[in-house]
Amino acid sequence: MGLEAKLNQDGFLTTTVDALVAWSRKNAVWPMPMGISCCAIEMMASGDPKYDIARFGSEVMRFTPRQCDLMIVAGTVTYKMSHVVRKIYDQMPDPKWVIAMGACTSSGGMYRSYSVVQGIDQFLPVDIYLAGCPPRPDNLLNALMQIQEKIGKTRARDFQDKPLPELTVLQNN
Repeated sequence: MGLEAKLNQDGFLTTTVDALVAWSRKNAVWPMPMGISCCAIEMMASGDPKYDIARFGSEVMRFTPRQCDLMIVAGTVTYKMSHVVRKIYDQMPDPKWVIAMGACTSSGGMYRSYSVVQGIDQFLPVDIYLAGCPPRPDNLLNALMQIQEKIGKTRARDFQDKPLPELTVLQNN
């Protein structure tokens, strides 16, 4: 069960609030798919019945960053696009995690040019680097399980009293 719970003789289940929150958070990871290039096809394939990302509580791919806690960056990131990726990451609430999916995302891949970022770790904190060109959907599921393990080890109070990100209000003139 993974809750570090104890079943008493009377049939009561006891656990800590931290264990309950960590269990519920790790089994309901909502990904923000940043499908920038060809790796996005494999990311989409992870939702089909053969791989079934729903087994891990992550079938709801949200396209609004305010509802996500995992960003999957899949594909070649150019310097022009890096500002957009960072802005979307900043809009995600804490706690948040990042998977760099594929060789191009992790290191620029075969694109050694002035326009391609040679690894998103230059502007984002990356939790899991996923190798491959493109990585298979089962590798993405393995990375998701590693993120779940990481989430399960956190405590709710680790993210308490953190200041909220500053919101920018756009005005039409």
